[in-house]
Amino acid sequence: MSGHSTYTPKSAFARWLERRLPLLSFIHASFVAFPTPKNLNYFWTFGAILSFMLVAQILTGVVLAMHYTPETTLAFNSIEHIMRDVNWGGVLRYAHASGASMFFLAAYIHMFRGMYYGSYKAPRELLWILGVILFLLMMATGFLGYVLPWGQMSFWAATVITNLFSAIPYVGNAITTWLLGGYSVDNPTLNRFYALHYLLPFIVAAVVGLHVWALHVVGQNNPTGIEVKDEAKETVPFSPHATLKDSVGLVLFLVLYAWLTFFVPNYLLHPDNYIEANPLVTPAHIVPEWYFLPFYAILRAIPNKLLGVIALFASIIIVAALPWLDTSRVRSAVYRPAFKKLFWVFVAACLGLGYLGAQPAEGVYLIAGRILMAYYFFHFLALMPALGKIEKTSPVPDSIEEACRAASAARADAAKKAKAHA
Repeated sequence: MSGHSTYTPKSAFARWLERRLPLLSFIHASFVAFPTPKNLNYFWTFGAILSFMLVAQILTGVVLAMHYTPETTLAFNSIEHIMRDVNWGGVLRYAHASGASMFFLAAYIHMFRGMYYGSYKAPRELLWILGVILFLLMMATGFLGYVLPWGQMSFWAATVITNLFSAIPYVGNAITTWLLGGYSVDNPTLNRFYALHYLLPFIVAAVVGLHVWALHVVGQNNPTGIEVKDEAKETVPFSPHATLKDSVGLVLFLVLYAWLTFFVPNYLLHPDNYIEANPLVTPAHIVPEWYFLPFYAILRAIPNKLLGVIALFASIIIVAALPWLDTSRVRSAVYRPAFKKLFWVFVAACLGLGYLGAQPAEGVYLIAGRILMAYYFFHFLALMPALGKIEKTSPVPDSIEEACRAASAARADAAKKAKAHA
């Protein structure tokens, strides 16, 4: 599906390079001439936003790593050194910490957009699975990074999460000991987490490359969920059409990122993490970063540790099975009225789990967490398969061009009615 490159080298160097390594024509075919459905909305800009945030996280992380000391007696003070003594160190540290939140925010919107418009359906199953793998790698990277400041919440979050692996039968204790580098969270643990946190973003970048490659093979989905039939009428070149839209979306996203970094950098950070880690003092309420809270609520909803761990990992893995759990032949929720309503109920359930993950695991919070957890799995395992067989869908246009004409006519009618009322 990559566009046919019309690139013609102008300079002698470009012609020399093109004969030996056709890199410029590859870039032109993939990011200039690549045919893009002309009806994409701004929710499709989050792929570019995520790419930008990955680069920003790697660059700020590499610079921070130059000044960080992965040793338990020095790690906390090295963060203070970065904040106080390194040129622009405070900005870099907050940009990296806020960047993690913005990265996950963009990823969640990107995933929910894919669910709403059916971007996981054939022939894009592998593209979707690669996206879920990227999400798992992001979660691992985010957790490892949360431990590095070596504050109270960092230390105890590491203690709680690593202890989960001990619930795995037969090999759990061996995995936990390997992760910790011993029998408790200590200096070997910090060294392991630092090394893995540095390594994983580059693995993420490699999987992103596969993700983009898979996208260029099968082509982009669009709000109608209809495949391109007439490339000349229904698509536009990626540049400048999509790149301009991506640029607008990115600028708006960067405004929020800058506000979070420069004006409220501690808004999403836990105050206990400004207290140096102390194995003898347990915080009153141990919570992970906000982007882990829905899964943390699922973990705590089940009193049995092994079953809780299974539910935690199942809540992520089940998303990868969406292409087979959704039995509807219609992709987009635009033409699925019942699914559209249930989708927003599901989003509300996820937000509710996020709220409950930040509350104490007791009383009404625990009961509500169990109800929402049950609905989470019920949505995937029962509602999605059944709905596809019984739902009465709206008429689906024959082509993207037809859908665009209908949308234009609807906008024109709405404008006429508004003018008449005025």
